[in-house]
Amino acid sequence: MAAVARALETSNVTSIKSLAESPALSSVPSAYAFNINPNDEADPNDPEFAIPIVDMSLLTSGSPDQRTQIVHDLVKICEEWGFFIAINHRVPESLMKGMIEAYHGFFSLPDEEKEEFKSGNDVLEMFKYGTSYNLALDKVLLWRDFFKVRTHPEFHSHYKPASFSEISLEFSKRSREVALEITRAISESLGLEPDYIYNTMNMDRGLQMLAGNYYPPCPQPENAIGIPHHTDPGLVTLVIQNEMNGLQVEHNGKWLTVNGPPNGFFVNLADQMQILTNGKYKSVMHRATVNNKATRISIAIPHGPSIDTIIAPAPELCEREGQAPKYLAMNYKEYMQLVQSGKNYMKLTLDHIRA
Repeated sequence: MAAVARALETSNVTSIKSLAESPALSSVPSAYAFNINPNDEADPNDPEFAIPIVDMSLLTSGSPDQRTQIVHDLVKICEEWGFFIAINHRVPESLMKGMIEAYHGFFSLPDEEKEEFKSGNDVLEMFKYGTSYNLALDKVLLWRDFFKVRTHPEFHSHYKPASFSEISLEFSKRSREVALEITRAISESLGLEPDYIYNTMNMDRGLQMLAGNYYPPCPQPENAIGIPHHTDPGLVTLVIQNEMNGLQVEHNGKWLTVNGPPNGFFVNLADQMQILTNGKYKSVMHRATVNNKATRISIAIPHGPSIDTIIAPAPELCEREGQAPKYLAMNYKEYMQLVQSGKNYMKLTLDHIRA
């Protein structure tokens, strides 16, 4: 028991699941201490914080007028929120639930089997299992375990548990179709050709990941954090979760807990979209909170450019708006490496490349 107690107060814990299940745990260890100010949270009943909903069926099979209306609505959504919930997207709810169950199966494996997939800080590794971001650099450890799988441009098969590979292949393909339809609509909302983002960002070889997060119950959820405030490095990220909420997005200076239908995708714009649009569209700040009731599992599906694409503000948009580029051009792989560096601990990476 003494050994467990010592581990709780150090960074020697390699699985938050094991820590959370320890009989010795009655409070949040000091290494995980993170205070959330309840005064910063939004009132979900306030109309100001009504999360936008986008009906994907109107983009894919609606009338021309219906598609035009959705594209028009996306302008305000992307400028003011950088976030929405996508419904009627043609990905079966059974497949979404199956993907969550497959991740639950992985996180339920013995620690020594999961440790096979533990790795370093290479942003392009096929598989990556761990907890927190960087145990050597993090000032606050995170109340989550994660497992990331690279699924595009090459799909990397994972054999534990047995169902994981088959489900993740189908889920990755179907969710990619949704993401590409969203980028086409966003291109149109900017007054560009539908395939502008796809072609400019070389999305035929774009980087896609599955990033599963496991947040076990926490004895003091107000004193810990699943993932602190951050933006995503790519273009657009889709997110699904089990029945437990925990994702919060920042809107008008407040943190709003996202509550959506079980068959919806949470969609957030990411840094390369803000760069490409020269700041017109917003890379949304978000975080993951924890609870003391039940385990939350979320799966983020980030979609980005190809790793060798150099991203800069679109000349067509800068010329039309009469603006100089607000961001420096940077290779996407280098940008992801900058995100992971200690320079950006709980800071906006975008601030490092402002022109």
